Amino acid sequence: MKSRRVLVTGASGFVGRHLVPYLAKNGFEVWAAARSPEELAAGPGIVPAKLPDLSDQVVDWSGLVKGCDFVVHLAGIAHADRDIPEARYQAVNCDATGSLAVAARNAGVKRVVYVSSVRAQCGPVADGILSEADPPGPMDAYGRAKLAGEADVSDALTGSDTDWVTLRPVLVYGPGVKGNMMQLSKLARLSLPLPLKTLRGRRSILSIENLESAILHCLSATAAGRKVLLVADETPLLVADIVASMRHGLGRQPGLFAVPNAPLASVARLAGKGEAWARLDGDLVVSTEALRATGWWPVIASREALAKMMQSDDP
Repeated sequence: MKSRRVLVTGASGFVGRHLVPYLAKNGFEVWAAARSPEELAAGPGIVPAKLPDLSDQVVDWSGLVKGCDFVVHLAGIAHADRDIPEARYQAVNCDATGSLAVAARNAGVKRVVYVSSVRAQCGPVADGILSEADPPGPMDAYGRAKLAGEADVSDALTGSDTDWVTLRPVLVYGPGVKGNMMQLSKLARLSLPLPLKTLRGRRSILSIENLESAILHCLSATAAGRKVLLVADETPLLVADIVASMRHGLGRQPGLFAVPNAPLASVARLAGKGEAWARLDGDLVVSTEALRATGWWPVIASREALAKMMQSDDP
């Protein structure tokens, strides 16, 4: 069978480290582009490559996309950070994304899968159940740049033979995760009861296994073409459910108890963790109906994936 070549940018990031071997196992020749390609794990069907500096005024992607059938774009600034200027987000997460789409079009790439973020659509919390039909309302520089990057991909590829799909994942977790989910997993590992039982917020989350399968699906599914699609696990969970699932993976009881939320919220705000508290106690639930209508379905349930993550990660 003829090899299918896919360029994966951001191959050394959390998602990239999982996605590159996954695509290789599924029959792709993967050009894995990273800032330090020498640090990438080698394997059959994986070709490490140097990622250009995405903050350059002009980013030259031509050498990387040449000969590729597909592109999965992961590279960029991965989180919201008030200390990062909006202009830098614009350069790295928007301008470099648009120039990649143009290069892919010029090279005759068949399809570009752009991994954006739910933050292109909303802030850290949102009322109701979000869908792609809701007007986007990003609330920080990270989200605004992601939304602008989505528009640049669409604009560059409209009317061309290069197809595109944009995915908006919610919070992604799995072995080796950093950020908020890593902090929550550290809490779950403590041999102490935790005052999380009364937290009310429901959260859509996304296992790395389900994100991998969604990207693989979007590389070939005709029905997914030229769409912006939210992606998440099947069922949203309370924070208490997330921690209980993590502790289940460690072979332990949930160990959660209830306290009034107001004192905890006050302490969080005084400690400068008001937004982190909002994530714990506020809703962010998305519908994946549009993606499922193209033929995709999650391959693993959240509770199982959370337990598996805890069993895989080092303490």
